[in-house]
Amino acid sequence: MLRYFMYCRKSSEDEDRQVISNESQEDELDPIASRDRLNLDDKIKEAASAKSPGTRPLFNGMVKRIRNGEANGVLCWHPNRLSRNAIDTAVLVDLMDQGKLLEIRTPGQMFKNTPGDKFLLTLFCSQAKLENDNKGIDVLRGLRAKVAMGWYPGVAPMGYLNDKTKNRGERDIFKDSERFPLIKRMWQMMLTGTYTPSNILRIANTDWGFRTRRTKKQGGTPLSLSCLYHIFHNPFYYGWFEHPRGSGTWREGKHEPMVTKAEFDQVQALLGRIGNPRPNNHRTFSFTGLIRCGECASMITAEEKRQVICTACRFKFAYRNREQCPHCKTPIALMSQPLFLHYTYYHCTGRSKVNCKQRSVEAAQLEKQIEEQLGRIQISAKFKDWALKYVRELHDEERSSKQHIAKSHDKTYADCLKRIESLVNLKTSPENNDGSLLSDDEYSERRRKLLEEKAELRQSPGEAKFQAEQALRQSEETFEFAHSACSKFRNGDFQTKKQILATIGSNLLLSDKRLIVEAKMPFTLLQEFRSGAGAKPGGIEPKNNAVKQRRNGRTKRGFSSRLRELKDVRTLCPKDRRLVKAIYRYFRHVCMSTSFTLSD
Repeated sequence: MLRYFMYCRKSSEDEDRQVISNESQEDELDPIASRDRLNLDDKIKEAASAKSPGTRPLFNGMVKRIRNGEANGVLCWHPNRLSRNAIDTAVLVDLMDQGKLLEIRTPGQMFKNTPGDKFLLTLFCSQAKLENDNKGIDVLRGLRAKVAMGWYPGVAPMGYLNDKTKNRGERDIFKDSERFPLIKRMWQMMLTGTYTPSNILRIANTDWGFRTRRTKKQGGTPLSLSCLYHIFHNPFYYGWFEHPRGSGTWREGKHEPMVTKAEFDQVQALLGRIGNPRPNNHRTFSFTGLIRCGECASMITAEEKRQVICTACRFKFAYRNREQCPHCKTPIALMSQPLFLHYTYYHCTGRSKVNCKQRSVEAAQLEKQIEEQLGRIQISAKFKDWALKYVRELHDEERSSKQHIAKSHDKTYADCLKRIESLVNLKTSPENNDGSLLSDDEYSERRRKLLEEKAELRQSPGEAKFQAEQALRQSEETFEFAHSACSKFRNGDFQTKKQILATIGSNLLLSDKRLIVEAKMPFTLLQEFRSGAGAKPGGIEPKNNAVKQRRNGRTKRGFSSRLRELKDVRTLCPKDRRLVKAIYRYFRHVCMSTSFTLSD
C-alpha cells in the first residue's frame, strides 16, 4: 500500500517569485489526493531555494522519514519543486533504487520505480538545473552590460531611484525629487566645517522631517547616524562606483553626481577618514612613461599632494592620515572653512637611487611649456585650408604622371614575360635536341638575367598608387594636427594630452624644470618655417599678394575675381609652397621606405 507525503515549496529567489505559492499548490493537489484516494500521511510546506543541496531542512527531514519507512510516495506540483540540483536528484533516484520510494506523482504525470520513469525524473530535474544555470549566466551578462554603459547594477543609494518602468537590466538611475535636494544640503552643511554629522542628523530628522525610502519590507523611518556616515563615505555621490565590490575596479557612472571629487575628499578629511575608498588615480597622469630626467636618464613620475591650511595657526600640512593640525593640534573637523589644496608634481624616479639633484616641476608649469612647444608648429585655419588644397594638387599632378609610368611599366613587364616564355620554348623545341641552337650554359645565363629583370619590375603600379594615397592622407593629418593640437591639448583629458605629446616629440628630457622636446618629422619642418619666417604666435598665415595689390591700387579687377583668387592655392608665396611640398615629399619617401634628408 502506498503512503504519500505532500510536498509544496516556493522559492525565496527573485527569478522564482512567479511560481504559484504553497497555498495554491496545496489547493491544486488536494483534489487529486481525494480523486485518487491517496493515503496522505503529512503535508510539508517549505519556503526555500532548491539551487543548492542540503539547504532545505524540511526536505531533508522528508527524505529521512522516507528512509525510515514512514512513507513510500511523494505528491508534488512539479519535479522542480523537489530538486534543482544534481545532489538532491541523485538522492531521490537512490531512494527509488533501494525500493523505499515507489512513486512520485504530479498533476500530469507519475514517476514509478522503473528505468524509464527514473530517467524522465532525472531529465526534468536536470532541466530545472539548466534553467537556473542559464539564469545565472544571463544575470551576470546583464550586469556586465549595465556596468559597461555606466549604470550602477544594484539598488540606488539614498537620494536616487531605479527606473522601474523599464525592463530588468535596462533600468537606469535618476534623482529622487523628494530626497536628492535634502541629501545635497547635508553635503553642503558638512562642507562648511561648522556642523558635525550628529548635528546634521538632528536637523534632518527633526526640522526637515526626513524619512528613508519606503519599500515592501522596510523604510519610512528617520535617518540613522550609521546611514549618514555611509552617505558621506560613498564615492557614488561624486559619480564613481566599484564593481564588483571589493575588486578595486572603479567605473565612472552616468548618473548625476551630487558633489565633486574635491568636495568628497574634503569631507573625508573633515571626518578623519583614513583609507577612504575611491578610484586609484595614479594611473591617470598625463605624461608619465614619456619623459626622462636630463641628469640621470631615469623616468619621470608624478605625485599628488593634498594639503590643508589650518584656520587657527595658518600652518599648511598634508591631511592624508591626519585628523588634526600637527602644529597647533586643532582637529580638522573643528576647523571653520579650512582651505584645501591639491597639487600634482612631476619628478625624477632616481632621486633616491642615484642622488639626482633635479627638482620637481608642477603639472601646470609643465603643461604650459608643452603649449609653448605646440605654438611653434601651430598654423591658422586659412593656412591649413590652403595647404590642404595645394597638397591635393601635388597629389593629382603626381597621379597623372604616374599613369604614363604605369603604362610603360606594364608594357615592359609583359615584354619580359614574353622573352622568358620564348627562351623556354627555344630550349624545349625539337630542333634543339642536340643542343646546337642553345646550350645549357647559355640558357641558364639568359634565364637568370631575365628573372632578375622580372624581379626588378615586380612592384605593381597599384602598390605605388596606394603609397601615394597614404602620403596624401598623412600630409592632411599633419596639417589638421598642427592647426588643432593646441586647443585639443588645452581642453583634452589626460589620454589626449599624452597622445599629443608623444606625437610631436621624441627624446623628451626634463632638466632644470624645463622640458626639452626634440620635434619629430615633419614637425621639424614646421618649426624651421616658423622660426625662419619670424611668424607670430597667432599661427602661420600665407602671404596674400592679391590683397597687397588691391591695397596699393595696382589691380583693377572686380571683387568676384579677387575673391576667387583669395580662395585659390596659387596665392601661396614660394616659401609656403616649399613647406607644403617638403612635408608631402617626406611622407612619400617614408611610404616608399627610402632615405630622406632636409635638402630633398
